[in-house]
Amino acid sequence: MLEEKHNIKAWLYLAPAMILLLVFTFYPIFNAFFLVFLRDFNFLAGSFDGFTLTENFVYILNKPDFKKALLNTLMIVFVSVPVSVILALLISAWLNSIKKLQGFFQTIFFLPYVTNAIAIGMAFAFLFHRNYGLINTIFNWIGLPSINWVGLGAGYWSSMFALLVFIIWSGLAFKIMVFLSGLQSIDKQYYDAAKVDSTPRSRIFTKITVPLLSPMIAYITITSIIGAFKEYTAVIGMFGVRLGPAGNDGALVTIVALVYEAISRSGSDGAYSEAAAASIILFAITLVFTLINMQVSKKRVHF
Repeated sequence: MLEEKHNIKAWLYLAPAMILLLVFTFYPIFNAFFLVFLRDFNFLAGSFDGFTLTENFVYILNKPDFKKALLNTLMIVFVSVPVSVILALLISAWLNSIKKLQGFFQTIFFLPYVTNAIAIGMAFAFLFHRNYGLINTIFNWIGLPSINWVGLGAGYWSSMFALLVFIIWSGLAFKIMVFLSGLQSIDKQYYDAAKVDSTPRSRIFTKITVPLLSPMIAYITITSIIGAFKEYTAVIGMFGVRLGPAGNDGALVTIVALVYEAISRSGSDGAYSEAAAASIILFAITLVFTLINMQVSKKRVHF
């Protein structure tokens, strides 16, 4: 009887979280898998013209912007994830080694995590402005010409570079926090023994710090891959709804941007099914990369 009361209390405590998960996580997922099999579904009218297995997937895969969105998304994943993980690890090791002003620097690196991404994106767009941005000002000081990063008619690679800088910088805060907590939990005896043997700092970092942090590195890498595949706010923050510099609209479109674009046409037949198809394709791609990373991590992670 007492055990049953404890079970009831446990379920009551879990109920608010479970209800929120059901409404805002599980229901949308199941609904997406349902919508993708409807032909010409109209959200506003609540009508559809029968069922289909592949029509919506074929449509989104053959859409002119999908290939561009896929390439942009993969570019963000393959560049921002390794660079941000390595930078966060190095910065965390540096922060953990200093004594003075450690709290101050931790606060500085933590600021992006609590600041609105759209607002920061607008600030970065200003930094990369061709005429009065800080980046080009520094270039002019050292004798280099100004580059059109995000302005009218800016090229794809310059705009992508500016976007990647923003994504990498904005993603450092969470990674640094996780790595710092891991570094501070490492037993100091390992480092003391290395000092006794006069082991170089670089070797201490690669042979002690990195292996002992490998579970967190694996965790951060997996979550970073998932987050990079869902990237959208950074593009909106820097370039607005154009999804690219003026005169080159849509150059930096991502798969998530295609989903939002389809949802914005809620009154059109098939728009929601198109968004569901793009979401499921993105889910499948993300799942494949995550599983690959988990398999690689099994051989590299030391618990």
